[in-house]
Amino acid sequence: MDRFDSMRIFLRVAEIGSFAAVARQMDVARSVVTRQVAALEAHLGVKLIARSTRSLTLTSAGSAYLESCREILDLVEAAESGLAGERQEPRGLIRLSVPLSFGLRHLSPLLMDFSVTYPEVITEIDFTDRRVKLVEEGLDLAIRITQRLEPLDVARRIGSSHLVVVASPEYLRRHGEPGHPRELVKHECLIYLPAQQEGWPFLVDGVTEVFPVRGRMRANNGDALLDAAIRGLGITAQPSFLTAAVIETGWVQPILRDYPMPELGIYALLAGNRYVPQRVRVLIDYLAERIGVRPYWESA
Repeated sequence: MDRFDSMRIFLRVAEIGSFAAVARQMDVARSVVTRQVAALEAHLGVKLIARSTRSLTLTSAGSAYLESCREILDLVEAAESGLAGERQEPRGLIRLSVPLSFGLRHLSPLLMDFSVTYPEVITEIDFTDRRVKLVEEGLDLAIRITQRLEPLDVARRIGSSHLVVVASPEYLRRHGEPGHPRELVKHECLIYLPAQQEGWPFLVDGVTEVFPVRGRMRANNGDALLDAAIRGLGITAQPSFLTAAVIETGWVQPILRDYPMPELGIYALLAGNRYVPQRVRVLIDYLAERIGVRPYWESA
């Protein structure tokens, strides 16, 4: 490994706080990581990391060197990306996290098309609905769908969806159709966790109100809850990218249409303190262009 490789390893150890975690991400022995950091310290003649049995702490020299490493490596990445831009051929590895249902239904086909268009780019995809830690988990990018971002999030909006309240015709025949969100508390609701555990938000007379809901079935996956709604087990509120196709089949029907639920943004989240490689920027542009301001499922 060259000096830049040692700097990259030190940067990752400093950000993640674990030699073992960096070794797992790189798929190498822990000793390889520790040797590289030790060699860097020997070359510089200073201690960069104070090690204990439980934690790693940057020394004052290590903290100063960390910032210099970021600047240097960002310049190297920018220079290499500039040359790649001249070749018009993005290349390299992109590690990204995508939501489970949205990823399988809508992003997978786009990522497969992206791989055909850019054969020099390798994508590693983690399908999960949990909020990932980009730096700590060695990820370049996360696609997330949410009503609001966290204050420190660095993100680009690449599309939108909205929540739709649906139930099967069978359920509505047996239990009646609620005419106002306040009536949901009398119904069996299928609740998405953790976002919906405080209630469901609706726009009533221009003001967003959260109405309590109850139900015996709760899950952290929209497909499972939508399937339960199709089977007549209750009412559920799910994003339009899930509900559009089943509404078209007639298996469920939208209700409470006079009381819209909040729009959800589809975002590409990035690590805030890092240079964004050309290949990542190209992927974000690609997804934004194909998902668009009004995605195809919104017409349903």
